[in-house]
Amino acid sequence: MTAQHVIATYLIETSLPLQHAAEVLAGEQSTGTFVRVERESDDLRARFAAQVESLEEVPLTGASPLPGSVGDPARRRRARLRLRFPLGNFGPSLPNLLAAVAGNLFEIKELSAIKLIDLELPPAFAERYPGPAFGVGGTRRLLGRPSGAMIGTIVKPSIGLSPEDLAEVVGELAEAGIDFIKDDELQGNGPSAPLAERVRAVMPVLEHYADRTGRKPMYAFNITDDIGRLEANHDLVVAAGGTCVMACINLIGLPGLEFLRRHAEVPIHGHRAMLGAFNRSEQVGIGFRAWQKLARLAGADHLHTNGISNKFYETDAQVLDSIAAVREPLLGLTPTVPVLSSGQWGGLAHATYSAVGTTDLLVLAGGGIHGHPDGAAAGVASMREAWESAATGEAVEVALERSPALRRATELFGPVRV
Repeated sequence: MTAQHVIATYLIETSLPLQHAAEVLAGEQSTGTFVRVERESDDLRARFAAQVESLEEVPLTGASPLPGSVGDPARRRRARLRLRFPLGNFGPSLPNLLAAVAGNLFEIKELSAIKLIDLELPPAFAERYPGPAFGVGGTRRLLGRPSGAMIGTIVKPSIGLSPEDLAEVVGELAEAGIDFIKDDELQGNGPSAPLAERVRAVMPVLEHYADRTGRKPMYAFNITDDIGRLEANHDLVVAAGGTCVMACINLIGLPGLEFLRRHAEVPIHGHRAMLGAFNRSEQVGIGFRAWQKLARLAGADHLHTNGISNKFYETDAQVLDSIAAVREPLLGLTPTVPVLSSGQWGGLAHATYSAVGTTDLLVLAGGGIHGHPDGAAAGVASMREAWESAATGEAVEVALERSPALRRATELFGPVRV
């Protein structure tokens, strides 16, 4: 049965009886409307109606109801709802899947909270969508980093550097032994530093370093743009010898990402910019666990999860669940690389590794590298040495004794987390 269905899991709140609210939701997102119509026969409903798979009441959070919701607030109840959607309603199509599982349902006034938190997808989606082309293994091969955490950074200042200044920064980072460098999501194809000029400035620096060392750091050029420009932007990077492109998934959309994946010759670094707009609230939106499955199917080789002690709103528990979600197998697809970012520095390595138990991670430190008291090279060293120490099970105290760069980092960023 599951192979011909999609199971969508929601958190809902309502002042109606829970079963009734669940049936309203199921009907609105499949065969029903506000009244039974003539041709909505029992046979049609049996074949095409969404069905309540399970309904489990959970405690209220105390959050305010959504605007426009109806019913007595004192009667509100909360539940975890699993709905079963026939695959025949939309087929293995991500845009049409979203119309069913995340379409008008957010506007149903009988619901005072509605959040899609997970999806169970049948194999038909993997038959249509190839998923990542490179993933963990391909990224490691291109980086020349067969083991250990992959250490990277974001160009800082995020925006404002001339292409010549950018090339200088990239040269310093390459000499420091960085694995990966990326444009900030704010640095697209603006007039102050167009993509073509950044590529022209950066790639000779990386090629020169590769000629001397045999290893070329990966630079993820942000090619986010209108869908009709993605192909040309990608080709510009690849023609110059680039080994990665970055796209902001929510800004080009899943169809844009899938379009890029079909054309791409290098890994796609999937940025999650704007995710908070529909993930942050516990009352409405799409949760990371559901979203990341769609992004992986559409072809993201790398996917941002945030990191612990981050500068944004997510708790450590939420971040760790996001990392675990990206690492879980999905329909036999090539594994996507979780990307840890936001407030990361060397002093978080031991606590992160203890929690996730893997170095198949791309760990990005912006300020944690560029803001190191002794400069970016020391920032890279602090990250590398901390992660190598954590992966060997070395105690934090030993790591601090062995790594002057990590010790100096603690003077600015605070004590190492354990």
